[in-house]
Amino acid sequence: MGDKSNSEFAEAVMEGFSEGRDGGSNVDGVVVTFQEKDDVILPTEFSVTHDPSIEAEPAKNGISEDRPKDKNGKKKSGKCSSEHKEISFKTSGPTQGRSGRFKRRSRSLSQSSTDSYSSGSYSGSSSEEDDVSPKEKVQLNSKNFKDFRVRNIKQAAFGRREIEIAEQEMPGLMLLRKRAEAEKPLKGSKIIGCTHITAQAAVLIETLSALGANVRWSACNIYSTQNEVAAALAEAGFPIFAWRGETEEDFWWCIEKCIIADDWQPNMILDDGGDATHMMLKKCPETFKLIKGIVEESVTGVHRLYQLSKSNKLTVPAMNVNDSVTKVKFDNLYCCRESILDALKRTTDIMFGGKQVVVCGYGEVGKGCCSALKGLGAIVYVTEIDPICALQGCMDGFRVVKLEEVVRMADVIITASGNKNVVSRQHLDRMKNGCIVCNMGHSNTEIDVDSLRTPDLTWEKVRSQVDHIIWPDGKRILLLAQGRLVNWSCSTVPSFVVSITATTQALALIELFNAPSGRYKQDVYLLPKKLDEYVASLHLPAFDAHLTELTDDQAKYIGLNKAGPFKPNYYRY
Repeated sequence: MGDKSNSEFAEAVMEGFSEGRDGGSNVDGVVVTFQEKDDVILPTEFSVTHDPSIEAEPAKNGISEDRPKDKNGKKKSGKCSSEHKEISFKTSGPTQGRSGRFKRRSRSLSQSSTDSYSSGSYSGSSSEEDDVSPKEKVQLNSKNFKDFRVRNIKQAAFGRREIEIAEQEMPGLMLLRKRAEAEKPLKGSKIIGCTHITAQAAVLIETLSALGANVRWSACNIYSTQNEVAAALAEAGFPIFAWRGETEEDFWWCIEKCIIADDWQPNMILDDGGDATHMMLKKCPETFKLIKGIVEESVTGVHRLYQLSKSNKLTVPAMNVNDSVTKVKFDNLYCCRESILDALKRTTDIMFGGKQVVVCGYGEVGKGCCSALKGLGAIVYVTEIDPICALQGCMDGFRVVKLEEVVRMADVIITASGNKNVVSRQHLDRMKNGCIVCNMGHSNTEIDVDSLRTPDLTWEKVRSQVDHIIWPDGKRILLLAQGRLVNWSCSTVPSFVVSITATTQALALIELFNAPSGRYKQDVYLLPKKLDEYVASLHLPAFDAHLTELTDDQAKYIGLNKAGPFKPNYYRY
């Protein structure tokens, strides 16, 4: 509209408010309806509708003009777009407190707010678009296969394209598939998988299948599943039990469906967090004894395994992949260095320059986070319990502090320790308005989220995986992913680094499954150094890297085999 029409519209709006009554105004095809609620005049409807009196004028200087007619048939001044779209909005009633332990209120989400955030699903198809739980509905793929539960099997085509993209950036895992496919080293294996279900995980699942394995798979995190990828795997005939936004009950149900099924006797476990191992040991102790090996990739899961071993409850050999060099030095460091920025940008649109950030824990994950944040100009503080890690932080240029010393001035607090209650309710009470709190450790216990579910605090959903926690005095903090793993829940992770970890997992499964009796006892083992080096060698061709070879004399001088391993087990990379 031209200036005159805008002016008339503004006057009509003001008139509608000033009249203090239910009513409306119609200016040049713009209809505004007002309603009085609680002594406040609210616009309850706003619409732009096509006026049949508007007709197009011939183009002047290449610009077509539509002008409305007055009651005498004369065209009014001002310009009106030749394209008329209906636009409307309605106000909702007053916010109601949610009954129960704590209050929650939701803002209506605009399309732009949901588009600005995704969890590795750029289609937006990973949103909770169906009110019916996938657990309750039976779906069929194109071959009438139904042993799966995913959000929507119709998303399979898009998920397949995402898997194809991931394959291009996972050269090591694809090379392993190519080299070992003919030998089928996992033939006869029946693997229970409990990991993040993403495009990268799908490449691993299909690689294990190509190497001869039968699998049943569930998610280790209720927020990280890419629904379209899960659908693509189900369409390919894999028993997948996962969807984004599972409840806790759904989570355990899905794992149980992977453990217990008709004509299914699992003999291997690939776990991320120890949940599948824990449930199988608890619900099927006799079946657990028949397992040939467990492969675990997380700090939390490995800790659980060592506890089982210490209490003599671990009756099968297990492989600690988390502490293998190719996992801890690449996944934990390089992956987190990139994905922490991605997660924070997508969820909060934050600018890091000059922000005061506290990273709780200076292990490999913490080192990656600190490096990335420092590179963008943030002022980074570190908390640590280990004097060696603390000294590393100091030498890298970070102030090592107690959280209590800086909690009042922090703009962002990131946990990366794997422990519990690292950020307590006392810390949360002292944070300043607008502080962002998130977790990069595996466990969802690092932030004491349960302490925030009290009647005095209000939860307000801002966008997917972003909640405002509002104190009675109006102070609010931003909690990301409800304290769960923020990079897997709120962003994508680099496929290349996941390729390194996935290749390590695949080789660990092959090693345990094919190991002769007696090689591995009922204990927790590290991946053999030779396999660690093989994982790295599979990824070097992607960089056109060329290794220098030792001469016989050089190999003899340092006491090594020319083919490796090149470092002793105690070597610290």
